[in-house]
Parts: sequence; structure tokens; C-alpha cells
Amino acid sequence: MIGFIVAGLIIGALARLIKPGKQHLGIIATLLLGLVGSIIGGTIAWLLGTGDIWELNVLGFVLAVVAAVLLVGGAEAIAGNRRKTVRG
Repeated sequence: MIGFIVAGLIIGALARLIKPGKQHLGIIATLLLGLVGSIIGGTIAWLLGTGDIWELNVLGFVLAVVAAVLLVGGAEAIAGNRRKTVRG
């Protein structure tokens, strides 16, 4: 379980580094998006037949980072829309 949390944090941090611009996400949001991205990436890799969903493999890791980048972008879009609505 601790390894899963650490992997989610690493994947979330990589996603934030890859996505251009400043993200207004905290460490918890980064962790959660990284965890969700790792589950999505692992599931897609498993469906492609590269191994178990909980197994660390290159394709699963790459797909997890890509999914996390998309999730970070989506979270920023939602948070940005919410900030614009509140401001004015």
C-alpha cells in the first residue's frame, strides 16, 4: 500500500512537470491524480496483455503518466472555471 502511494505521488509529480504552465494543485490533489492515473495506466496495460494491473512495467508506467497528465489538465480546467465563476 505504501508503494502504491509513493508511485502515485511520483506519477503525479511527473505529470505536473510534463504539463506546461503553473498548476494550482496541492500535494493531496497531486497524489490523488497520480493514483488515479496509475490505476488507469495499469488497467490499459493489463488490457493490452503486458502483465498484472498491480505489476510495475514500462508500458503501464508510461500510460499512467499520460493519464495523470490528462487528469491534471482536466482538474486545472475545472478549477479554473470555478475560480472565474467565483471572481466575477
